[in-house]
Amino acid sequence: MAGVSAVRRFPVVADLTLVTAGAMTANVAGYLLQLLAGRWLGVSGYSEFASLLAVQLLCAVPALALQNVVARELVRGASVAALRRLQWRCAVIVAVVVAVLVPVVTAALNVGVAACAAALGAAPALVLLSGEQGVLQGGRRFRALGVVLGAAGILRVAPALVLLAVGGGAALALCAAAVGVAAAAAFARFVAGSPTPRSRAGTDEDDAVGVLPVLRAAQVQAALMALSSTDLIVVRMVLDEADASRYALGTIAAKIAFWLPQAVGVVLYPRMAQPTHSAQAIRSALAVLSGIGIVAVLGAALAAPLAPLLAGQDYAPIQGLLWLFALHGAILAVLQGAMLSAIAVDRTALAALTWLGLAVEVALMVSFARSIPTLITTVASVAAATTLVVAVIVLRTADRDSNVRRHEPEPQL
Repeated sequence: MAGVSAVRRFPVVADLTLVTAGAMTANVAGYLLQLLAGRWLGVSGYSEFASLLAVQLLCAVPALALQNVVARELVRGASVAALRRLQWRCAVIVAVVVAVLVPVVTAALNVGVAACAAALGAAPALVLLSGEQGVLQGGRRFRALGVVLGAAGILRVAPALVLLAVGGGAALALCAAAVGVAAAAAFARFVAGSPTPRSRAGTDEDDAVGVLPVLRAAQVQAALMALSSTDLIVVRMVLDEADASRYALGTIAAKIAFWLPQAVGVVLYPRMAQPTHSAQAIRSALAVLSGIGIVAVLGAALAAPLAPLLAGQDYAPIQGLLWLFALHGAILAVLQGAMLSAIAVDRTALAALTWLGLAVEVALMVSFARSIPTLITTVASVAAATTLVVAVIVLRTADRDSNVRRHEPEPQL
């Protein structure tokens, strides 16, 4: 029996390793971009760059939702060709929305219109990139997915770093990053390849997937991304420019803790989408995410003295708070795992709790937070309360569904 368990565990461990390698390559590249941008742009210019990256992350919500829907529907038997048509419909919709948002965001954040257009302009390409990643994820082609994740991170970051190094500003760097994302989308399409012949009756039109499932998943992703990024937007409204930049750099620790266990959800998601494996996959995901989070917080506390050496002495005031930033990211990683399970079984109403948590967080930040310690304590506390409630509901729902399936009568032949 132990031998059988080991055989079952080995593919999962191998898949986690492959996806983690690709995701970590992308994440390290992203952290390097933010770290060097903080140094080269200085405390007077980094806040604009970081805030626009946060807005870009929010605009990437449809891309993340599309990846999850594509993976789920592929597991359920939809054709790759039908799912790729869905990709393009979503990309066009996102492009239209971006065109409307550019002047609004420019005015709201008091940033340059060119920088804002470059940041938001990457969103349609992100949709196409994520759609192909969903094809690989749903097909359990985790080796190829790891390659695409790593390549996408490098293609996005390298051009931006080159322009920053030669003195280019935020607008040029963000424009170069957008071009890199488009190149990554083309590479992902090449890696994913052409659709395989269908193995069951029916046509692509028979199993075409509409935009509505993507919208339902998007509101879940939007709630999560908003909860993880809104503080970077609000900070410009409640702190001065220097402290806003220091807070923005501190969130790198949160992002590391948040994205470090990304592979856990990616690899276990197809199992979450299968009714017979869903409950166990959810429990495994939340347990692993919690363990990795503890390690991330301890690592941030130990590495804190290196922060001023890497980013400059201007950022020394946040050194002692890096563990708290990491705790915030680790909590959000667990919340992400719980919300992914909701998308996997198409029960997205749980997002209402995350939206409620966001409303409470923004209200507290705007009303009371006037310093970096108060801000990070507020967002971490609200995230912890929201995650606890959502995780309890997800686990109870999964157990109830598992019990119902266990007592269902066998179909009569």
